Amino acid sequence: MLGFRFVAFSALLCLTVTSLDAADPSVNPFNNSNLAGWTTTAGKPAPAGWEVVDGVIHLKPGKSQGGNIVTAHDYGDFSLSFDWKIAPKGNSGIKYRVRDYNGKVLGLEYQMYDDNATKKPGPAKGSTGSLYDLYEPNSAKQVNPPGEWNTGRIVVRNNRIEHWLNGKLVVTAYVGSSEWNKRVAESKFGDVPNFAQNSVGKLMLTDHGSEVWIRNARFETFSGGKSAPRRFLSRLRAWN
Repeated sequence: MLGFRFVAFSALLCLTVTSLDAADPSVNPFNNSNLAGWTTTAGKPAPAGWEVVDGVIHLKPGKSQGGNIVTAHDYGDFSLSFDWKIAPKGNSGIKYRVRDYNGKVLGLEYQMYDDNATKKPGPAKGSTGSLYDLYEPNSAKQVNPPGEWNTGRIVVRNNRIEHWLNGKLVVTAYVGSSEWNKRVAESKFGDVPNFAQNSVGKLMLTDHGSEVWIRNARFETFSGGKSAPRRFLSRLRAWN
């Protein structure tokens, strides 16, 4: 039995080297207490339009106090699960692999949107759960209306991207594939050289003038040959 546990421990250890520290924004930007791990795109402290109340990240309505905020640190492969809701006619999103493109701060975006506010029928590349302007959600999508909580998840491993909505996988994309390149060329990012080819970048919480709430955010990075989540090491320590 001891030999089995040692082999299993060694196999998992080669896939991960550290556990997430919720108090360290360089490892986990979501601490449920404040916005210490976030800045403006100019590197200044998060503006007053953003707040954390009872563990909930809240963007106040209006455009005078908010603005987009980004993590102070860059991240590679990760999994982010979160609950979210928006106000009626709201528009927001979480961006990732964000970087500067000749003065433009851009990234991939998990869209959070009031789908009833648009006149476009059917799934769209700008609707809730989409990979904004690139991939529309599939038919498994089920979204709760504005004012009600939804659960989202973003998984980025190497060149594979997944968007989840309320427990359903709604978008799968492969960066650099022929389909990906075709969609990028047809999108608003078609004239951005090397768009989204970076393997690391910042996260961004967007401000489009709409009130938005995010809670229960669970952020896990991946490391090792098979992109194992770093949370495993803390479990291994308890096991041994």
